[in-house]
Amino acid sequence: MGWKASQVQLSYDFTRALPTDNPKYKEYQSFLKKFGADGSTVVIGIENPGFYTQRFFNEVGLLDQQLKKIPGVTEILSVPEVVRLQNDSLAHKLLPQRIFHYPYTSQDSLNADRAAFENLPFYRRILYNPQTNAYLVAVSVNKDTIGSKSRTRLINDIMKEVNAFEERNNVSVHTSGLPFIRTSVGNRIKDEMSWFLVGSLVLLVITLLLFFRSISATLMSLLVVCMGVVWSLGTIVLLGYKITLLTALIPPLVVVIGIPNCIYFLNKYHTAYRDEKAKEAALVTMVGRMGIVTLFCNIAAAIGFAVFALTKSDLLKEFGAVAGINIMVLFLISLIFIPAVLSYLPPPKAKHTKYLDNKFLEKLLLRIEKWTFHHAGWVYGITALITLFSLIGIFRIKSEAFIVDDLPRNDKIYTDLKWFEQHFGGVMPLEIVIDTKKKKGILRIKPIEKIDELSQYIAANPATAKPLSFVEGLKFAKQSYFDNDSLSYTIPYESDLVFMAPYLQSKGDTAAGKKGVGKLLASFMDSTQQVARISVNMKDIGSAKLPLLLSDFEKKANELFDTASYHVTFTGASVSFLEGSSFIIKGLKESIFWAFLLITLCMLYLFRSFRILVCSLIPNLIPLLVTAGVMGWAGISLKPSTVLVFSVALGIAIDVTIRFLINYKQELPHYNQDVAKTLVQTIRHTGISIIYTSLVLIAGFIIFCFSDFGGTKALGWLTSLTLVTGTLTNLILLPVLILGSSRRKKKH
Repeated sequence: MGWKASQVQLSYDFTRALPTDNPKYKEYQSFLKKFGADGSTVVIGIENPGFYTQRFFNEVGLLDQQLKKIPGVTEILSVPEVVRLQNDSLAHKLLPQRIFHYPYTSQDSLNADRAAFENLPFYRRILYNPQTNAYLVAVSVNKDTIGSKSRTRLINDIMKEVNAFEERNNVSVHTSGLPFIRTSVGNRIKDEMSWFLVGSLVLLVITLLLFFRSISATLMSLLVVCMGVVWSLGTIVLLGYKITLLTALIPPLVVVIGIPNCIYFLNKYHTAYRDEKAKEAALVTMVGRMGIVTLFCNIAAAIGFAVFALTKSDLLKEFGAVAGINIMVLFLISLIFIPAVLSYLPPPKAKHTKYLDNKFLEKLLLRIEKWTFHHAGWVYGITALITLFSLIGIFRIKSEAFIVDDLPRNDKIYTDLKWFEQHFGGVMPLEIVIDTKKKKGILRIKPIEKIDELSQYIAANPATAKPLSFVEGLKFAKQSYFDNDSLSYTIPYESDLVFMAPYLQSKGDTAAGKKGVGKLLASFMDSTQQVARISVNMKDIGSAKLPLLLSDFEKKANELFDTASYHVTFTGASVSFLEGSSFIIKGLKESIFWAFLLITLCMLYLFRSFRILVCSLIPNLIPLLVTAGVMGWAGISLKPSTVLVFSVALGIAIDVTIRFLINYKQELPHYNQDVAKTLVQTIRHTGISIIYTSLVLIAGFIIFCFSDFGGTKALGWLTSLTLVTGTLTNLILLPVLILGSSRRKKKH
């Protein structure tokens, strides 16, 4: 498994949240087939009133040249690189001609070229914002490179040139675009998970050493979870998967779920040895008592994760399958490895079992006994108040996700994105595909007018940038045809199209076909001239506002394009992200329901008592309600990273209940079915290991609170909160419920 784990690879596919039969997924794939990748541009922004000074302009030109040399960069579009189209009336061609001729030695010639450039409305609000002195360099990258492990090298090479330019000119440069955001965030998450894995192991080692005062017990526990981590990575490779943003969470989760197995086994071994003073007898007691308990605890935890495999999302399926399998593997490792190692180690000394006589914990457990037998009314009252507070909070929860959602507000990726939104209307790609349902149907005046009207409507929205379509190319061509008169930058009339027809035929390998209007038209319509696209960059407005915006645009599109003659589709990375987020959230919600149902059946089979089942479920529902309520009060939205908390918490919290109830059931015959005496014994014996386990788990999850990402941070502190609440409800409320229900049973 170690050999297999060494072959693990990262996944660079960002559309796998959606199932392949989802209509939005199909539409996006159809778009990619016709027009190639969207969102394959890294944008570099410069804000400088002195942009057109001779020295600085030459520096921007030099930056463009350096970026062009980078392997994986396919094209640069920026002010120094722009072209205008020159009307060659003899050859009936619009020939591309460079406007700027850097490096400049004369400010006057730069000023003259600037005037010629600013006479072209086509580039306005695309490459520069005249109101804010903001300028944009668009770096197109190879879609295969950005979809492979070479993407880190490519982004690093781009950033190296950008940073050098920044230092040379003492100017602030902003970088964004989907390839840049995804690569930077993906690399950070990968690095974080490596640190968290190490961090959680270190924290667990310290906590275990403090509890057991035994290096051998600590090393043994560490070996158990390390084997679990190796197996989890090996399983990913064996199943033909790659590491995704979700499966990257599995190794740290294996650590924090594997440690309770070690603690409960060791705790039972130490307790049994202290009672029997014989190592072999203590080992037999440990395996006999803890084997079945740990089996059902791990089954419950595995169910909590494995239900994700029932969803249609590949991302969730992989996470569920790998997590479910490896939690059961952890059980086997613990059951075989721990007793075997302990059989070779010398018997525990007095200092190793000293933690069993912790005076503080003894006092705490005595107080819990007191609450159980004498203050049941208070326990019910406080539980009811907390539940009511949580239910009010639940109604305040919003379900909303952003593409750069989890980043802190002062992070450069986030602030740079907001800069582009302020100056250029955003960088998130939205694609509108218009199918005229007949060949050569696009280059007619009616669809041209309709596309222009829809583009104007979209451009007027504050959430979007200036749309680009072949219609803008036609306006550009018309202006060029009429000797670059800026007043001619309008939709061609029917008569104009007749005159311009020979100019628009430029294709093949001619200069005009490569760089002129031919290329512009070809990239915004298919080869049959039946389907056209409108490319829009938009702000990261979030999954709550995006459906409203799309609905508004769709309504306008339906007004303009009748369904009999046209088919209009809204797609692109932004729509796929929205659909993927809502699909994952829905899948996670359904998974929690199925997990709860399956765990309920598991508990019913285990305890064969409906009364005990009800008593066991309530202490596990309340922690989930409290966590959801706190999310509502704290303003934490429901999104893929936070919905995951409930599954993790359910799988771990139910663990405590099973351990308590099995111990209670095992002790009941020894006390002649006396519920009160059995509860006292269970609280005293199981309570210590439950508290120790919860502290170790909290230590393991607290490490996530140091993340730079909001979702990972929330996973850390919300899961810790659920664990604290679950420990309290299982140690205080569960005994009260069992005692109360048994008394009612006697009365009947």
